[in-house]
Amino acid sequence: MADDERFWEKKPLLAMSGEEWESLCDGCGQCCRVKLEDEDSGRIHATLVVCRLLDSATCRCRDYANRHELVPDCVKLEPARITEIPWLPATCAYRLLAEGDELPWWHPLVSGEQASVAAAGISVTGRVISESEVDENELGYYLID
Repeated sequence: MADDERFWEKKPLLAMSGEEWESLCDGCGQCCRVKLEDEDSGRIHATLVVCRLLDSATCRCRDYANRHELVPDCVKLEPARITEIPWLPATCAYRLLAEGDELPWWHPLVSGEQASVAAAGISVTGRVISESEVDENELGYYLID
């Protein structure tokens, strides 16, 4: 981890090391949800379906290093692009910091506990199904209100 314990309060996203950047991920798994775009309105809707690589018990990618090769539409989150990704959840640390907000109490960097994400009800653990178990033509049945 960074020498400075609360680096996210002092450094802009673009100045963070790779390790610092990666540590901002709270492991909620929400960005791994399959999303559908309404062709008429352009609005993006999240589903209860997640990427086949997401381990829904741990909310971690089963093959993080190779995810872009295995899932070509997996979006690479980069500091310069965060504000261009409208579907990031409002609770996402990358989005919060890019918008000038603070990390919430349950974020592991603040709480010191990875379990605080699930305890706060932010994690997708136990609330999603893998896309490998869903017919692509039935994704609309899994939309989140």
